[in-house]
Parts: sequence; structure tokens; C-alpha cells
Amino acid sequence: MKSYQKLATDIPQPTEPYAEEESIDGKPPCLRKLSTWWLGVGLLMMVAVLLSGVTMWMLRQVSGSQHERTPLEKCSAIPEPLRFDCYPERNMVVTKELCESRGCCFIERYQPLRSRSGVPWCFYPPDFPSYTLESLNQTELGMVGLLRRKVKAYYPRDIERLQLSVEFETDTRLHIKITDSTSPRFEVPLEVPQAMKRAENPIYSLEFSKEPFGLLLRRRASGTVLLNTTVAPLIFADQFLQISTVLPSKFLYGLGEHRSSFLHSLDWSTLTLWARDVPPTESYNLYGAHPFYLLMEEGGAAHGVFLLNSNTMDVALQPAPALTWRTIGGVLDFYIFLGPDPNMVIQQYQQVIGFPAMPPFWGLGFHLCRWGYRTSNETWQIVKAMRNYQIPQDAQWNDIDYMEGYRDFTFDPEKFDTLPQLVEDLHKHGQYYVMILDPGISSTSPPGSYWPYDEGLRRGIFINTTQGQTLIGQVWPGLTAFPDFSNPDTYQWWLENLNQFHTRVPFDGLWIDMNEPSDFKDGSVDGCSPGELDNPPYVPAVLGGSLSAKTVCASAKQSASVHYNLHNLYGLMEAKATASALIQIRGKRPLVISRSTFPSQGRYSGHWLGDNRSKWKDMYWSIPGVLSFNLFGIPLVGADICGFSGTTSEELCTRWMQLGAFYPFARNHNTLNEKAQDPVAFSSVARTAMKEVLLTRYALLPFLYTLFHRAHLQGHTVARALFFEFPQDVITYSIDKQFLWGQSLLVTPVLEPGVDSVIGYFPRGVWYDYYTGSSVNSSGESLKMAAPLDHINLHVREGAILPTQKPGSTSWVSSGNPLRLIAALSQNASAWGDLFWDDGESLDTFEKGDYSYLVFNVTQNVFTSTVLHAHVEATYITVDVLSVYGVQEKPSRVTVNGKENPFSYLDNQVLTVSDLNLNLSQGFSIRWL
Repeated sequence: MKSYQKLATDIPQPTEPYAEEESIDGKPPCLRKLSTWWLGVGLLMMVAVLLSGVTMWMLRQVSGSQHERTPLEKCSAIPEPLRFDCYPERNMVVTKELCESRGCCFIERYQPLRSRSGVPWCFYPPDFPSYTLESLNQTELGMVGLLRRKVKAYYPRDIERLQLSVEFETDTRLHIKITDSTSPRFEVPLEVPQAMKRAENPIYSLEFSKEPFGLLLRRRASGTVLLNTTVAPLIFADQFLQISTVLPSKFLYGLGEHRSSFLHSLDWSTLTLWARDVPPTESYNLYGAHPFYLLMEEGGAAHGVFLLNSNTMDVALQPAPALTWRTIGGVLDFYIFLGPDPNMVIQQYQQVIGFPAMPPFWGLGFHLCRWGYRTSNETWQIVKAMRNYQIPQDAQWNDIDYMEGYRDFTFDPEKFDTLPQLVEDLHKHGQYYVMILDPGISSTSPPGSYWPYDEGLRRGIFINTTQGQTLIGQVWPGLTAFPDFSNPDTYQWWLENLNQFHTRVPFDGLWIDMNEPSDFKDGSVDGCSPGELDNPPYVPAVLGGSLSAKTVCASAKQSASVHYNLHNLYGLMEAKATASALIQIRGKRPLVISRSTFPSQGRYSGHWLGDNRSKWKDMYWSIPGVLSFNLFGIPLVGADICGFSGTTSEELCTRWMQLGAFYPFARNHNTLNEKAQDPVAFSSVARTAMKEVLLTRYALLPFLYTLFHRAHLQGHTVARALFFEFPQDVITYSIDKQFLWGQSLLVTPVLEPGVDSVIGYFPRGVWYDYYTGSSVNSSGESLKMAAPLDHINLHVREGAILPTQKPGSTSWVSSGNPLRLIAALSQNASAWGDLFWDDGESLDTFEKGDYSYLVFNVTQNVFTSTVLHAHVEATYITVDVLSVYGVQEKPSRVTVNGKENPFSYLDNQVLTVSDLNLNLSQGFSIRWL
């Protein structure tokens, strides 16, 4: 059954109403300070699309005609979608008097009850004072300019003079920084590439407005305006920095971490970035901060913008479409990535923040955990039950109940007395052990009895109060101190603690939780200071209304700066220390899963999406979360399968296991005092369905591992939104109930109860059922497919070759099994694929050349395997089966390396050649005639 679904393609049209002017003091051209010439242009374009009209309005306001208007007329003339908020403070009634005290327009507007946002009543007039571009000089890499504000803005310690730095770093990357020209300010200590020469053929052009200062960035090929900051004033005070821009379309993604659809709503929504311990909830700032967005333009081009700033911020979205960055510290340090397609944008972003680490092969297996294994023996029984039913499992985890008094680097000598033996048993069976670790270090033990705290105090590695005393908060063990991971000395202390514990319990990976950092006492047991770090003039829309809500004081002192600047970096810095320690202890690739994240964290850890709930809507929300973190350069990501809190049902958990089998990071985890939700806890029907989908995941591990290799090497996404592969298909822009693995495996899960079918969208082309090879030739259609409880729909895109493997009970067992190669022919009977293969755990195998890399190809009825790089690991593997989907006619014979070989052919046009026994390390060809 086929049904067609079309999305609205009403994309606002960008306009080009600006002209270049002679240079400033002989320097590069800037935009003309607009004259009455624009009045005629404005009359000619009054019937244009919204964005064109808006732009012309902006231009007319600075012409001579504005002097003929009353203040009310000037304000009323501003279209509602282009009203930029002049009074963004929350939890207060903005009156006309308050608004006009800032020199802004005030027009009341009806707003529905309980509405949290909408058209601002207080907004900037067209002549609100901003900065003037006083000079602009050429540099080796671009330009440097001086900005000056002649009229003070309304926030304290307004900075009068700013430095503008523009670097044309590559043909597809532009770097723009605005900072105080006279005094240094905090900048994020992130290693970024340094351009050595100016881009020779940039695919963008940059123009300037002198007064008021503004930037206008265009894509050369189309003329599309990507950024236009002339729409609202630039404000740069000590604790309030704001810059706005119109956007070329409404298709905006990124800006995490939030629970929302993948495609953001621009209907007056605000996204707040401030790491916070809270179960994922719509509209709240969550565990991580990622000030990066991807935007799809009309015609399928894409660009991205990254603000390298770690302070608390709001990103306000409005339907113009437009966006406002509003942060309370640091500098405005922007990187703009021109793509031009979405895959390239993400790769260019990761060229700045760093490519993700290559995970160990076992990290891609199935992980099992819960809070509530009461003993090590109970944990062990689950492991044994999974083995008994031969359900794949690579790693067993423990939550905080393994600890003695919830103290780090301890285990309960009574309830978890057999933990070392459990870990030994896991290792004997080719399995692994991962334990939780929180940053809070118990401070209540008698002196001399708890080395982590005593030694940390002696070395001075804890976060301090404004008075220089150890800041004490409260987490699971009670009163706690917090390690300062911005202090290089903390790395050694952390390593020594982990190494000592590893000699007793030889763990393989680490799960770092509560690292926003979370504090059950707001700020500290003694509260926070009354100063402006803890009580800034403007507080973004953080949950709790305070920077210290459920975390440490913003004024707390750390080695690199105050916590005010470093809070959003805490999880990143802990992940970096943890990955470093694991490498030194084990000498192998580390597996670190972190709750709090920041740009570049993919280099050190993966992420899970936090304390979700056992609800159908939470299962859906996990897909936008996984897709977003692939944008953020953290492809090793997944949600707690079956939900963390609340009680799951057998149907929900079965469907969630099917979806979770296709998370890049797959872990089933639930909370204390709830029913077990591991696969062996359910009926034989559900248990079998869960086992089968895990076996499917394990069969696909060679394909998934190769995707992670591409992510590590080039910055590709692993879980991928459909529009990445079909950017011309606007219907795909809002799809977040399906996703791809790489370019070619389409996953369509069931996300609602009580159904035995699912509707999925198939972009134009031929798609093959992964299990049977039957084909669908789509013109861009939504199809209704059977989806009984034991089945998840998977489809292979035409032109792909997937390397799969006979699955085993662990990744170690699977990795030695024969391969089955699946070739899905395109409409011209061709296909391509590749395979990266190494020992799965050694460090830097690609960099050292300790790997095999093969390319598979089908042309003119010939399948070839070509070894481009060889290593001993490939000699242990054989290719046993080739399945070719889409062979139009039954062959009369098949040859393997020139010798005739038996084959089978089905009516659904699937050719299968079995019992090949071909060594993976040797090239081969298979021909059908």
C-alpha cells in the first residue's frame, strides 16, 4: 500500500538589496550608509516575499523618511516577525516605563494564557544606537577592524571599543571574532586549527555596514544571504553580549542539548545552554552545551555556525526567520562553515573541534546495566542468564550500588565482595566490565581513612570558594568536594586513584555521570556569594532561575578561571582526564560514556541521553537526540533502552530494543525499585524478538565499525538524518522518526503502541528489504509496511554494499566468523562499499598502518574485492556468502575467480553465492552471466 506525503516548501526567499560602497580609508568595501535611493527600491519591492519586505523595511528606516515619522509610527512599521526583544529578562512584567527607559519600542500584543514566549512587547527601534565600524585594515589572513559605541547601552560595564578580527581560513570556513580591544577576556581553552594562509577561492563573500555596524555574508554561487547582523544592535557589555541575524530559511538544527524535534521550531522559542542535571524535559536546558547550528538553504545547500563560547547563553529563535545569540561572558568567536552540503558542513565543523575517537570494537556491542543490582552475585546471575539464552552481550555495567557508601574508588566489601571474580569471569568469556564514577568526592570520612579526599586536599586539586576554601556540596555520598579538572595536577591524582582501584577490580570502561557538575545543594552547603558572578545582571532562561541551581557556585575558583566561565566545560575536562587515564592503565582504546558534553568531546567520550522515562514518547525523543549528537561530533551516542525511570511494558521494551539495536551506542538501563527490563526478564516471545534484533546488530557490526572509522578519519556522521543524503528532497527535512546508518541502511522503527504496521518515507530510488532483498522503487513516497512485534523494518539503499558477519554471542566471537557481503544494485546495476578491519582495541591502528582496508565494487555483473591496505588481522577472516539484490535476470552460471561455482536465484531477483571460503586478505572477483 502506498500513500504520498508532501511537506510545505514555503521557504522564505533571501534578498540582495545591498550595494557596496567605496572603501573606508582605502580599505575593503563596506555597505553604503543607506540614502533616499532606497525609497524607490522599497516601493518596487513591497510585494516581495516576507524576508524581502523585511529587509527593505530595515533599509528604509535609516533613510531620510524616518524623520517624517513619529516614534509610534516607526515602531508600528516593524513587522512582528522582525521585532527583536529589547527586554529578554524572565520572571518580570515588562512595563512601558521599563521598556522606554532602555530607549525601546513598546507595543502590547495579545498573548495566550500559559504561553511562554511570543512576539515581544518591548523591541528595538530602527535607530537604536549600536557600534560604528571606525577602521578596517587588511591582514595576512583577512581583516582587523575597530568598533566603537558612542552611546552607552543599558547593561553595566558596556565596552566602548571592540576589535573585529576576520580570517578567511579556508575556501569553506570563515572565522569572525569580536572582543574587547583593550582588555583580555576569557576565551575557551579549546585547541583549534590555525590558518597559515588566506583562502584563495572562498565560496563566500563578506560585506560590512559602517554605521550601524553589521556583517552580511553571502554564498557566492547563489547569492543567498547566510548572515545579516544589521537587523538588531550589537551589544557587548562585560556580562551581556548579544548579536542577531536573519536566516535564509526556517530549517534549523543543532543547538543542544535539548529535548525537541530534530528540526527546531522558530516560533518564538528560546534554547538555553547551561549544563544541568535534570531528566530530559522539553524546553529545559539539559546536560550539555553545544552552540552550533546547521541550516538547510533553499535548493539543498547547507551551512553551519559555531559560537566558541562556554558561558551561559540563550539562543532566541523567531519566525522572520531570525536568530539571536545572547551570552553573559567571554567573546563572540564565530566559525562559519559553507559546506555546501550538510555532510560537508559537519566535516568542516569537526575540522575545528576535532574528529571523534575510534571506539573499541566491543564498545559497539550490547551493554546491560541497572541501578538496583543489589549484589555482585545478582549482577553475575543476569550475565549467566544472558549467556544461557545465547543473547548477545559485550559489557556488563554497575551503577552506584557497587560502591561502599557511594564513595568513588571503593566497592562494598559485603554486597559486592565477589566483584573481582565477576570481572574475571567476564574477561574469560570475552566480555567487559564498565562502572559508574561520579566527580563528587566524599569529604566526611575521618582523616587518613579515605585517600582520594585526603590526597586531593593535600595537592589542592579541588574547586574552591571565593575565600579560597574547598567548596563543599552534597551528592550521593553526602558532603562532597569537586575535583578541578582544569588543573593539570588533577589528571595525575585521577590516574592514581583509578590505577589503584584497577588493581582490585580490572574494569575496562568508565561511565562518568553527574558531571555538569551536579550538586544537591544549590551552590554549596554555605550558599554562594552576593556578587555579580552568582547574580549577573542578566540570567538566561536556566532551569531553576539561578546559575547555582543544582550545581556549584558560578563564583567558585578553578585553576583556569572561575566556574562562571568553566561550568559548561566540566564534563569535557573530566572526559579528557578519564580517557587519558584509561589509556595509561590499559594501553588500549578507552571507552568513556559521559553525561555532560561540550564541543570536541567526541575525541574523548561518547554520550548517553540521560535519565529518560519508560514512555513511548521518550522512545521517539531519543531519535532527534541521537541525530543531534551526530551533528555535534559525538557519534557514539544512545538512549537508555526501555527507559530509565518508570516501569516499562513488554511491548514498549520489545519495540525499544528494536530501535536501540540501531543506536550507535546500545545500552539497556533502568532505575532502582523498578521491574527488571533486561531481555531475560520477559516472555519467550519478547525475549526471542530482542535476541533476534541483537543478532541483526551483531551481523552488521563490520558495517557499523567501518562507519565509525569514517567518522574518526573524516568526520562523517554514523546515525544520519535522511536529508543529509537527499538534500534536494524537502520532505526529508522534518523526518526524525526514521534515520540512516551511514549512506545506505534505512531504519524505520515502530514508535507507538498497539500497532502491527508502520509508515515510513522512502526517498526517490530503489530500496531493498534488508532481510529478503525484495525491492521498492520509490518516487519519493510514504509506504505502509507490516511491522509485527518481532520485526523492525530495515532497507538497503540502491548502490550500496554492506559487509556483514555471522553473529555470535559477543563481538569477539562474531569478529572471527565468516562474512556475508550484501550488494544492493543500483538501477544501472552497480554498487560500492568498503570495510575497515583491525584488531578492534589497539591504539592508533590507522595511524600506525595496523589495519586492512578493502573496497567492494559491482560493475557489469562482476563483483570485485580489492585490498587497498593489508594487515594480518584480515587473514583470519573468510568471505562465505555473497548476496546480490536486484539481479534482473537469472544467471546461467556464476564464476568465482574464473572457476564455476554453484548459486541460487529467487523470484525477487536475489542472487546468492554460498560456501565461498575466500580469504579476506586476498582480492577476488565473482561474475554472473
